[in-house]
Amino acid sequence: MNKVMSRAAAQPRPRHRPPTRRDSRRPGGAPPRTPSRPATALTGAQKAAAGPAPAARPPRPTDLFADRLLAVLSGQRPVHWMLRHTAGRAYDDLARLAEHSPLRTLGSRPVVHDIGYYVPSEGALEVFARVTAGNRMRALAFRLERGKDLRWRCTAVETGPH
Repeated sequence: MNKVMSRAAAQPRPRHRPPTRRDSRRPGGAPPRTPSRPATALTGAQKAAAGPAPAARPPRPTDLFADRLLAVLSGQRPVHWMLRHTAGRAYDDLARLAEHSPLRTLGSRPVVHDIGYYVPSEGALEVFARVTAGNRMRALAFRLERGKDLRWRCTAVETGPH
């Protein structure tokens, strides 16, 4: 039995330093940077004359909760992901609904198509969402209440019939 082991292609490395890293975060491995300021950039005076840049509006709690509930009810997220965002019986209702994954579809993911809400009192929102799941449109309704800590929590959730 003859075993042939060849190391002709590998060159011995010096033993006084570690092997070379191929890491782009290291100074030698990063690609050259482009200048951060293009030639047509505005000067300070021009920026002041143009006015402040419009601030990005934070997402509304109705949009956030619709997306969160959709993720749970379509099976993309586990139910306990909503534990700190619910209050009262809403978590139990959500767990019961999520067992059947009413918004799960084969193929494409369900998408929130439209959102509307009603303000029954200060610090409370009753929200409805139309969810496109495959070629069907489904209904999702939930109630949000603002707590003493000024955080919104879901207190009730329902879906339309299957």
